[in-house]
Amino acid sequence: MPLAAVGQMRSTPSLHQNLTQAQSLVRKAHAAGASVLFLPEAADYITTAPSHSLCKPVSDSEFVTGLQEAAKQYALPISVGVHEPAPGSKVANTLLWINTSGEITHHYQKLHLFDVSIAHGPQLQESKTVERGSHLPTPFLTPIGQLGVQICFDLRFPEPALSLRSRGAQVITYPSAFTIPTGRAGHWEILLRARAIETQSYVVAAAQVGVHDEGGKRRSWGHSMIVDPWGKIVAELGGDEGGEGEGMWEDEGEIAVAEIDLEYLEKVRREVPLVRRTDVYPKIA
Repeated sequence: MPLAAVGQMRSTPSLHQNLTQAQSLVRKAHAAGASVLFLPEAADYITTAPSHSLCKPVSDSEFVTGLQEAAKQYALPISVGVHEPAPGSKVANTLLWINTSGEITHHYQKLHLFDVSIAHGPQLQESKTVERGSHLPTPFLTPIGQLGVQICFDLRFPEPALSLRSRGAQVITYPSAFTIPTGRAGHWEILLRARAIETQSYVVAAAQVGVHDEGGKRRSWGHSMIVDPWGKIVAELGGDEGGEGEGMWEDEGEIAVAEIDLEYLEKVRREVPLVRRTDVYPKIA
C-alpha cells in the first residue's frame, strides 16, 4: 500500500530558510518510502509585515522552483501551499501540486478566508490582503488515490468536502496554519475527524507549527495528522500549545507517514452506506 507523508514546518519571512526546511522534508519523505509529500499552507513564507516583496509568480519564486527541482530529483509528488500575486493589491492563497517531473499540474485557490476577532486571541482579517478563490476543482488521480483539495479555514465548511466526495475523492487534504486558541479548543482534531467520517475518506492535514515572527504575533498549533475513513488518527506530529513564557518552537521539520488503504476505504463505504435523502434536502454536487 502507498504511504502518504505529512510534513510539518515553521515558516518565517525568509524564503531561503523555508525552502531549506521544505527540502529537508522531501528528503525525509523519500527516505521513508512515501509516495506523496504534503506540506502546509503558506509554506513559502509567513509574516506580519507587508509581504508584497515576498509574493512572486511561481515561475519566479525561489521557493517553488526549489521544490520543483526536489520533486524531480526524488521522483516524489508534492502538495504545497504558497502565495501568488492576484489582480490588484491582493495575493492568492493557493495550493500547488508538483508532479514527479517537477511540473505544476494543479492549482487551487482558497475559497473561505480567515476573518476572525477572538477576545484575547487572534485578530486576523485575511480578506484584507487575500483574494478569495471562485472554483472547487474536481479531484485528480495521485499515487494514493483520487485527491480533493482544500486549505485551512475551508475545513470549517462541510459542503465542499461532501462535494469532493460526490465527485470521486478518496483523500482530502487541508494544508493549514491553525491558530493556538482554536487548536486548544479542540477544533483542529474534531473538524478533521468529522470531515473524514462524513465523507468516508482519508484526510491529510499538513500544518504550520510554532512562532513565525520575532515579536511572537503569529504562532501555529501544529499537530499535523492523517485520519482514516473511520475517523481514526493514523499519524500525528506534535504541536505548540502556546503556553505562557514559551519561546521559539524549535522542533520543526518533521514528517509522519501512514498507509493509504483504498480497499479499507471501500469496505467502510460499503458497510456503512451513506444514502442521502435528496428528496427532502438539496443534493450537494
